[in-house]
Amino acid sequence: MLKKTILLLSIFQFQFSNSQTLYFPPTTSTNWDTTSMESLGWCRDKTLPLYTFLENRNSKAFIVLKDGKIVVEKYFGKFTKDSLWYWASAGKTLTSFAIGMAQEDGYLKITDTSSKYLGKGWTKESLTKENLITIRHQLTMTTGLDDGITDNHCTWDSCFKYKADAGTRWAYHNGPYTMLDKVIEASTGKNLNTYLALRLKTFTGMTGLFVKIDYDNVYFSNARSFARFGLLMLNKGDWDIVKVMKDKTYFNQMITSSQTLNNSYGYLWWLNGKTNFMVPGLQLVLPGALNPNSPTDMYSAMGKNGQFLNVIPSQNMVVIRMGNAPNGNEVPFLMNDTIFIKLNAVMCKNSGISNPKNITINFRIYPNPANDFLIIENPTNEIIKKIVLTDIQGKVIMDLKIDNAVSIYNLDISDKKSGVYYLKVYGEQGLEYRQCLLKK
Repeated sequence: MLKKTILLLSIFQFQFSNSQTLYFPPTTSTNWDTTSMESLGWCRDKTLPLYTFLENRNSKAFIVLKDGKIVVEKYFGKFTKDSLWYWASAGKTLTSFAIGMAQEDGYLKITDTSSKYLGKGWTKESLTKENLITIRHQLTMTTGLDDGITDNHCTWDSCFKYKADAGTRWAYHNGPYTMLDKVIEASTGKNLNTYLALRLKTFTGMTGLFVKIDYDNVYFSNARSFARFGLLMLNKGDWDIVKVMKDKTYFNQMITSSQTLNNSYGYLWWLNGKTNFMVPGLQLVLPGALNPNSPTDMYSAMGKNGQFLNVIPSQNMVVIRMGNAPNGNEVPFLMNDTIFIKLNAVMCKNSGISNPKNITINFRIYPNPANDFLIIENPTNEIIKKIVLTDIQGKVIMDLKIDNAVSIYNLDISDKKSGVYYLKVYGEQGLEYRQCLLKK
């Protein structure tokens, strides 16, 4: 009996240890182990719709890691594994990581007032209001500074005007975030590139640099460096046995709801699976998860034109996409979710689309948010028969039957008020529900 118990424990320990094992590519070479789709039980015959979608959306690179190993690595056009591309706002998460390391090294505390490092008068607020702003408020997009100015990327003191007390209002405001670069420089005595090289890139094999473009510091790297950062995050700030970030309290705070205003936002990271979310440019709290077709524990770095780094702890996966996009939304989260609809099919999993006939209809709905027109399109030529628009309470605002068979339709919403609406699109084969954000 004792031997049997020991054997069972040994098997359990092996399985547990094996499930937690991550592969880490060498830091000084381009070698990276791979895993086949077949070994994972994935459906290789479903990759064409995924690749077609990515190519049609001007993608440049797409990588999927499973247990640290490459399952998918696809480049489009002339883009290669050595090509450089920008992270856009996905690079905010690198800054968040750097702030955590600076706190760990004793250079700062995120509860410090920002003016301790930026100097008094870095805003146009009164000193009383300015001193309410801490580093943590910069990390959580809750500085209270007015994001409705002409250019909310502006970092001049004249652009930082009072809107609300720090901590009482969430708004996606780039300018105060960018000032974190100066916080790091003032506290550590090193600029952001130097500090990251010493504390992060040396241990992970990442390459790339922040480059000053207008007001912004924009990170450029190849796609594999993007994926390496995701692998570091997947292993909770450790690169193999090297503890790059020892402060696990801060690490967990980065990827946990940082305030109650926008549950889907941590320290410059976007969080899935929460009860509500907010998006850039709107002071609306939207019900539901940010990416309903993605794993609930997923957290993401997202940037303009569809720069995505998705980390999925429950599946030991990292998914990255680089490229351009049909629209210039600051955080095109709907595109990220559509990628997962296609990727779920490759992984032989249900995409989760609500459809009473259990038929997937892959309508594209863009731009979102929209101003005057909303374009409804199906690349597979599924016929659009009926469109129903309801408000957030379920009241029908528009019930439109399409007499002529079309696969693309321009919906006029110019007379609709700013707000959140739900769109139901009926085709010949079924029905797809899609949440639609409208902005005048």
